[in-house]
Amino acid sequence: MHANDNDLVDVDPFAPEEPPPTIPVYKRNQAPEGLATKRQLKEMGLRPGGQQVVAEVETRGPKNGFLYEIALAKPVRPMTLAKEYALDKAMAARQTCPECGRRFFYCLRTSLGICLECHEGTPADPFSYLNGSPTAA
Repeated sequence: MHANDNDLVDVDPFAPEEPPPTIPVYKRNQAPEGLATKRQLKEMGLRPGGQQVVAEVETRGPKNGFLYEIALAKPVRPMTLAKEYALDKAMAARQTCPECGRRFFYCLRTSLGICLECHEGTPADPFSYLNGSPTAA
């Protein structure tokens, strides 16, 4: 059996099923009342809370900022002891030299993986780390 030419349909499998939704884009400092960026929401003690982006605002950088409705925002979740412990543990991994064991007040360079004193012998300021005196190497 041969199919009629009328029965054949040309379908583009990569064509979107529906047009992509467009959202309004506002100039800097011209967004309407009731909308805020994530940073502005955080300053108010709020978070987006899973809501969709309702608009964008032009920024000086290459990306636009997303705007959310303030009325739909939820309060920021409070810091718990478990959260604080997990964050401290993660920061300790980034701030502790694996060779000398000192924990610094700043994150160590990932390109080196160790502190400058262990890498090239540059003495570390005693006030820049937590663990007393350095161990003898």
